[in-house]
Amino acid sequence: MKKSLLQRERAAYQPKLPKGLQGAVKVKEGEPTQSVGDQEEIKKMFPNTYGMPLIEFVPGEANVDRKMNVGVILSGGQAPGGHNVICGIFDAVKKINPANKLYGFILGPGGLVDHNYMELTADIIDEYRNTGGFDMIGSGRTKLEKVDQFEKGLEIIRELDIQAVVIIGGDDSNTNACVLAEYYAAKNYGVQVIGCPKTIDGDLKNDQIETSFGFDTATKTYAELIGNIERDCNSARKYWHFIKLMGRSASHIALECALQCQPNICIISEEVEKKDMSLNQIVEQIASAVADRATRGDNFGVVLIPEGLIEFIPSIGRLIDELNDLLAEHGADYKDLDKAAQREYILAHLSKENAETFATLPEGVARQLSLDRDPHGNVQVSLIETEKLLSDMVDAKLAEWKKEGKFVGKFAALHHFFGYEGRCAAPSNFDADYCYALGVSAAQLIANGKTGYMAIVKNTTAGTDDWKAGGVPITMMMNMERRNGEMKPVIRKALVELEGKPFKKFVEKRDEWARETCFVYPGPIQYWGPASVCDRTTRTLALEQEDK
Repeated sequence: MKKSLLQRERAAYQPKLPKGLQGAVKVKEGEPTQSVGDQEEIKKMFPNTYGMPLIEFVPGEANVDRKMNVGVILSGGQAPGGHNVICGIFDAVKKINPANKLYGFILGPGGLVDHNYMELTADIIDEYRNTGGFDMIGSGRTKLEKVDQFEKGLEIIRELDIQAVVIIGGDDSNTNACVLAEYYAAKNYGVQVIGCPKTIDGDLKNDQIETSFGFDTATKTYAELIGNIERDCNSARKYWHFIKLMGRSASHIALECALQCQPNICIISEEVEKKDMSLNQIVEQIASAVADRATRGDNFGVVLIPEGLIEFIPSIGRLIDELNDLLAEHGADYKDLDKAAQREYILAHLSKENAETFATLPEGVARQLSLDRDPHGNVQVSLIETEKLLSDMVDAKLAEWKKEGKFVGKFAALHHFFGYEGRCAAPSNFDADYCYALGVSAAQLIANGKTGYMAIVKNTTAGTDDWKAGGVPITMMMNMERRNGEMKPVIRKALVELEGKPFKKFVEKRDEWARETCFVYPGPIQYWGPASVCDRTTRTLALEQEDK
């Protein structure tokens, strides 16, 4: 693989570890745990992995020497730092016993089921240190949830003499890790399963997981792009830029980018839902800011929109719920009809309230909501051009106001969607260190005989020496939720807390940002230089942890 100059320099970077992982490691166990909700049901479903204690790694006196081969899986969407998790696992298992081997399952959980793997040697690992992407072994979205998959995976686990599997993924992937850990424990197969918290969306977060890996790098990457657009916007002074950002289930990315860049408007989906706002109310809010800035001759600005906004508008959320049921029961009846006949069929089968909402939507959006879902049963919101939908509706509203003499400016819109641009960026120093520490923690959990745990690193706003590494039972994060029409145990998603400090800081400033041009230009991620620039955490994490 040909490397750029940056890659060659970054390959030499040695990620920093917390004191508890720097030498010999000892396990410090906390109190027994329970799930965040539905305790009796979760306990009944996971009798072998429920109630285990929290774990912290502290400096010990003697290194563990254990023969253990380990398998690793990258699951779901890419996130910066994934390679460093694997590097951390590799270095730790080799340090524990040089004869230990690490196997990577190719293209996600499907690689385990299909026996598609490769041994990860030092030569391979060294090519990928501190690099972005998941291209070392690839990723996939196969869900591990069926007994035949578990048994098929066991065949290759036995063949390769693997003692443990590490699944690096988001909330769904780690839920699957928990189910797999429970199954292997119940069968006394002696196979450990460990999870690692990955998602740029930032929605895998709780009292034990301060941030999911990749969020730091991705938001800094998007913030650089937004800052560039803001500077261009402030130079040309003739366009409103509508920027959609990744984050289907939560608005953490949009909020973090707003805190870094100070755009004129940032919509937060969770607030829209809490206030029961309609699509028209959101449009009026944006149009009002556009009109107000126009009174001062400022016919330009920047609007940030979270990818999953549509689903959070309560009236559309109710519509989607009914469309999900309609698609499940009658999708075959209408999916081959022409567009007009499909629309008539759907309108005829919806309740009065939802039919009225459906009828007001632009044809393209209505059609997207009524067609196929992704593998998890979700509307494919990334395909809905929410940024264009909003700007078109704002344009129509302003034209209406112009006729009434309420708007005297000009409005021209440009559109952007920042998604894949952030998922495989070279990891920031924070993510490089954080991910490496997660990998070493995962290896230590295995070495100490644990299963059904997720590797964690806490106290991350302090210097790396003072980070606290350990593990949390995955069952502790679970509750029961309705998925695809039935109740299932899942890790609870973390949405933006409207009473949390990051959102309150945003609320404190947003009226001023809407009125004035307060743009901030963060610039590119820095790898060398003062720690205050190179090693700083996200604004979200700093605000959340400032009093802890």
